[in-house]
Amino acid sequence: MSPQLPPVAPAVTAELVAALSPRLRKRLDAGIAKLADRPVTSDGTTVRVAVDDTAHVELRAPEGTVTHADAVHCGCLLAPACLHRAAVASAAPIAEADTPGTAAAPADEDRVRTEPTRATTEQTAAAHAVRTAAEAVLDAGADGCGAVLQAELLRAAHSARLAGLPRLAASAVSVVTALRAARSADPAYRLTDLVDSLGDTLAVAHRLPDAEDAELAELRGTARRPYRPDGSLRLYGLFSEPVLTASGYAGAVTWTADAEGRLYQVSDVAPGGASRAVGAADRTVRVGDTALTHRELSRAGLAMSGATVSPSGRLGAGAGVRAVRASGVEWRAEPLDRLWSVPVADQVTHALTDGSGLLFLTVTVAGTVREAAGDCLLAEYEGGTVRLTAAHDDPTLPHRDNLRLLAAARGIPLRIVARLAAAPHARAALLATEHPSVTGTRVDVGLDRLQRADLPAAPRVSRTPPPQEEAPVHLLRRRVHQAVAGGRRTLAFPGTTTTDIRRLDAHGLGTAADLLAELHASAAERSRDVFGRLLPADTTRFARTWLAATRYTSELDRALCAAAWGAQNRQSG
Repeated sequence: MSPQLPPVAPAVTAELVAALSPRLRKRLDAGIAKLADRPVTSDGTTVRVAVDDTAHVELRAPEGTVTHADAVHCGCLLAPACLHRAAVASAAPIAEADTPGTAAAPADEDRVRTEPTRATTEQTAAAHAVRTAAEAVLDAGADGCGAVLQAELLRAAHSARLAGLPRLAASAVSVVTALRAARSADPAYRLTDLVDSLGDTLAVAHRLPDAEDAELAELRGTARRPYRPDGSLRLYGLFSEPVLTASGYAGAVTWTADAEGRLYQVSDVAPGGASRAVGAADRTVRVGDTALTHRELSRAGLAMSGATVSPSGRLGAGAGVRAVRASGVEWRAEPLDRLWSVPVADQVTHALTDGSGLLFLTVTVAGTVREAAGDCLLAEYEGGTVRLTAAHDDPTLPHRDNLRLLAAARGIPLRIVARLAAAPHARAALLATEHPSVTGTRVDVGLDRLQRADLPAAPRVSRTPPPQEEAPVHLLRRRVHQAVAGGRRTLAFPGTTTTDIRRLDAHGLGTAADLLAELHASAAERSRDVFGRLLPADTTRFARTWLAATRYTSELDRALCAAAWGAQNRQSG
């Protein structure tokens, strides 16, 4: 994926790939790889890619996005049915769908309806198409899922959007963006993100044809964030964090809170790479008439009128919104102080269900712990010990450098903001902290760089916590991840899982043991026809087993995480 190219609508990419002959489809991935070093120039709303010495492709995006196949033009002799158009479209970022005029659901739609609602024929067909395409992706794995399979999933996603299934369409598109990041060795790629996206896509496509009423409404989703009027707001800045995704988007999000402790976010995320994430903190906040940057807002405040807010707390920036700068407060002053007064167990219970996952903790750094992914801080809080990890590993962001320097702040009580990580032990990603030596100053760990001179002179001490016997759910989880990375065939190789199955059974995880056995069996077993010839593998059976294993490990992780923090594990909707 090239951030220099304008975003291309999923339907456009699918149409261009479908128009290729079988011979050109086999050459598509190689054609995309050749574009990596080709020069890209921009002239207003037109971007040109020199695909070779004699031909170039033009992408016309008058509104910033390529929305029609005719807007991709090639000058070669084989155009329009040439490889170049499909290759460039497949290398460009995927445009986020936006349905103008879509508003929030009326309040009376929230009531339970007397008559059951079911998915329409078109929605059932669209869900089946997405499920079939997603099963093919899982069968091939990230290593084998080239541009043709990606285009099939994009085509299915487009049909889902036309059928009124925005959640399924968005989830399928996120699978493709993660696949592209994986195949291009994007440093922002995370296998867990691909696993989550693929799992959500298969789960929604599998359940939607049989869902009714409120469940169906949730599976359908909404085409746009349903911003609702929220009157006047007085907000206090908390912190800012950079955003850098595998799908080619970057920017910053600033978190604020009102006098009651409710959280609100101001977001500035757009197509771009790490440089945009680093510089987004100094961009002007796009809310009302304010001239504050994200970095300034995280220390100051906002007074708003005509505010609009999404269900997740994201602030809208409509024409009727008015906002001016207001004074901020320190973390240890009211009203922000109340965020740290909530019991940790209650915070974790809420974080497991609300999506943001933010924790407000008072900790004392006890040392560092060496892990396979890098060192993390070991900190003590009221009730136990937590491992604080870097929220992002991209070297252009200062997360890991700041984490390393904070190890010198041993013995100093610090208020921090962290994001809960689902793990069998207390674990969270550090987002912001009080400055260890300057009273009343806070540090946005992903945007501000600490200097060694800012910290007390203390030796760095590595401390390894005493070994604890943990439920070996990783034996099943690694097979789930292995299937997504390498495809079904990676689990079909001859071998034995007897030891892993016995270990799971010994820890009382009988369901995990059964799922592991069935996962390998569904990957390896193939039927024969009447002539004794091997038939194609049953990809549907494998996908259903993989989905069951994914959902099981996810729920078990939640339960173990809640237990580690002494919290309740409430089921999400």
